[in-house]
Amino acid sequence: MSLPDVVVLGDANPDLVLRGDVVPRFGQAEQLLDGADLVLGGSAAIVACGLARLGVNTALVGTVGADLFGDFIREQLDAAAVDTRWLSTHPHEPTGLTVVLSRDDRAILTHLGAMAAFDVTLVDQDLLAGARHVHAASFFLQPGLAAGLPAVFETVQRSGATTSLDTNWDPSEKWSGVQEVLPFVDVLLPNAAELFAITGSATENEAARRITAFGTSVALKAGAAGGTVWTPDGGHWTSPGPAVDVVDTTGAGDSFDAGYIAALIEGRSPWECLDRAVVCGSMSTRAAGGTAAQATRDEVDAAIGSRL
Repeated sequence: MSLPDVVVLGDANPDLVLRGDVVPRFGQAEQLLDGADLVLGGSAAIVACGLARLGVNTALVGTVGADLFGDFIREQLDAAAVDTRWLSTHPHEPTGLTVVLSRDDRAILTHLGAMAAFDVTLVDQDLLAGARHVHAASFFLQPGLAAGLPAVFETVQRSGATTSLDTNWDPSEKWSGVQEVLPFVDVLLPNAAELFAITGSATENEAARRITAFGTSVALKAGAAGGTVWTPDGGHWTSPGPAVDVVDTTGAGDSFDAGYIAALIEGRSPWECLDRAVVCGSMSTRAAGGTAAQATRDEVDAAIGSRL
């Protein structure tokens, strides 16, 4: 089997998505929900599935436990045509688990388990050497990934490949370590809250320019409003979100990442990458969970064609 074009580093866990009356009331008060789905979760896993759905040969490198949830992760990734040869099994830690309380907004409760044990020393160097692009996700949930990522990305860029990073939220809200990796990141993929927290800036434009000073493009996710990209050469483009019937926004930002990366490795311009990312993020909200409604290449092409 050939080596993948894109390598995704990071988290993989089941998401238990609960919808309806999801605000807990303690005191043993029983509440009835509108829906509950156990789906593939983890930012890295959803990105990998989104890329595979778009026809990109993609591998996921991460860590799960030797348990029922770990088996579930492998089954879901295999079904999505994601290469799992480098997905390791921790002998002692359980597979991580996230509970998503979904209504107009989302609350996210996560037990890290084996995710916290992931370390870049587990990443095969031949795998990295053969990749055209390497993406990392959930930077703050995996200290072993965060600590080694600058060296990994520097090596990847020296080989002629590109890199991207989606830090996701920092539960500690310290946001440390990002400055060290940014010089080796081609594209940072935050939402507005993450961008402000990473830079300490008060406006999107100011925050983005602080990042582009490192030579890093910023592709900002703005939910239903679409997205914006800033490039180190001063470029700045926005793309509106298409109208969709939203069922669940879980993982929409990760599908945005997949759309951007798939377009990037095709050599498309930043604004074309952004357009395709916005379409992918929007389409993923059509069903519960992060992967069930991810866009195909034909769907993206059709959606882009209708916007011209």
